[in-house]
Amino acid sequence: MRKVAIVGGGLAKFGIRNATWKELAQEAGKAVFDDVKNLAPKDIDSLFVGAAQPERFAFQTHVAPMAAEQLGIFPTRVVARTELACASGQAAIRYAWACIASGLSEIALCVGVEKMNIPNMAEAQTSMTNVLDREWDGVHGASAPPYFAMCAQRHMKEYGTTREQLALVSVKNHHFSTTNPFAQFQKEFTVEKVITGPVVAPPLTLFDCCGITDGAAAVILTSAERAKEFTDVPMYILGSGQSTIGNLVTNLKSLTTWEPLKVAAKEAFKSAKITVDDIDLAELHDCFTISEIIEYEDFGFCKKGEGGKFIEEGQSNIGGKVAVNTRGGLLGTGHPLGATGIAQAIELLQQFRGDVPKERYVKGAELGLTHNLSGAANMHSVMIYGRG
Repeated sequence: MRKVAIVGGGLAKFGIRNATWKELAQEAGKAVFDDVKNLAPKDIDSLFVGAAQPERFAFQTHVAPMAAEQLGIFPTRVVARTELACASGQAAIRYAWACIASGLSEIALCVGVEKMNIPNMAEAQTSMTNVLDREWDGVHGASAPPYFAMCAQRHMKEYGTTREQLALVSVKNHHFSTTNPFAQFQKEFTVEKVITGPVVAPPLTLFDCCGITDGAAAVILTSAERAKEFTDVPMYILGSGQSTIGNLVTNLKSLTTWEPLKVAAKEAFKSAKITVDDIDLAELHDCFTISEIIEYEDFGFCKKGEGGKFIEEGQSNIGGKVAVNTRGGLLGTGHPLGATGIAQAIELLQQFRGDVPKERYVKGAELGLTHNLSGAANMHSVMIYGRG
């Protein structure tokens, strides 16, 4: 199997965009070709499109050929759309990685696109309930906010996690997103503002939740042998892990320990031949504030039950044990489902290059990970990256 690298990335602005699905794909596509020197559209032999619900949000299926047309490319090896709900973007990278590692592809483009803001917000929210089991969970109102609120309530009861500790995750990530011109939200938050915000599902307020977001992101992958043709600082894919267990909320073993995350993380570290202590940067899936706290624990950055203390002590900030969500996370930048996993990879690439604002630059970072959960946190995907 060949070693694989990401050699460039490009973003469309995240937010409530007066742009179509096609236009978002075009923006990210132009940005990635602008970023990668010595690469022409004719060089791309494979295309992977991360898109979770284009049928519901954009009334369009068969989006991979449409994206190729919009990007002016003519793939000859592999063309595919990847759907894994909130992890659809990372899934696109994973499949491109496998194809290049096996020799099936030489140069692949991954583009993740989601157009989620439609005229009727109730319709958009209804579409999101389809991510959980529609017949058993969705019809009872178990969409993402009430599910993660239950996780928060249980974590507070079992481990004494405080409301203020949850809010600190939002404060940190919104601070970082003020340094990110592609982020949906550009304002600083305080603990008081988060706690006193409009209640969505107790204890979670509006500012504990990521937004409904339009956006797109794209990266180019090729073999390690060819990476230096396109960049002086490639980012190598060193390992990965992915795991799922159960689906229905009632069948999950625990609301506060996400076993498939522990399994996926263990496999990712093993395949990369590193430990959690080697990680300098982590882009974690903070769809809700409680998510990031549980992820600190289940990755092993801290002991079980001490995630609240971890954020309180600044261990997930720059200068702490590991810098988490320096681009602003999902809370600060928004969460266009198909684009998020790719945007996370771009943040690590730019950190390794030193191409981020000094306010969020992690000097000397060599190893990072990206993580996405999907569904009722019953599916987890992890990738480990290293600076070339």
